[in-house]
Amino acid sequence: MTKKKTTPISSDSTRPLLKALHQNDGVEEVVKQSADDLLVINAVLKKNIPEQSQMGDLAQALDKTEHIEDKIQESAEELSEVNTLLKHEVDERIALERELLVTKTALARAKTERKTK
Repeated sequence: MTKKKTTPISSDSTRPLLKALHQNDGVEEVVKQSADDLLVINAVLKKNIPEQSQMGDLAQALDKTEHIEDKIQESAEELSEVNTLLKHEVDERIALERELLVTKTALARAKTERKTK
């Protein structure tokens, strides 16, 4: 049995979080793709440049690209963690807003019933 997905309530307080989440998702994808591209470039360079030629500035450049690749990968992982936290916050806020709506509706009904008595 599949759960029916409910449409989230998008209020003024939720929209900035949703926008941040959407932007982070895009940045995360670009960072992951950049890390993958750099990995491929590094592998091709190391494979096609003879080992004995990988000295001096060239060796430093290859090492630097490996270091940058690692940093980009770490950044992608951190962005993924931030996105998970943002998604949790959005879900929590939506649940609270639904609860508030139910409470406000019940209060309005109670006030209406009191007035009609």
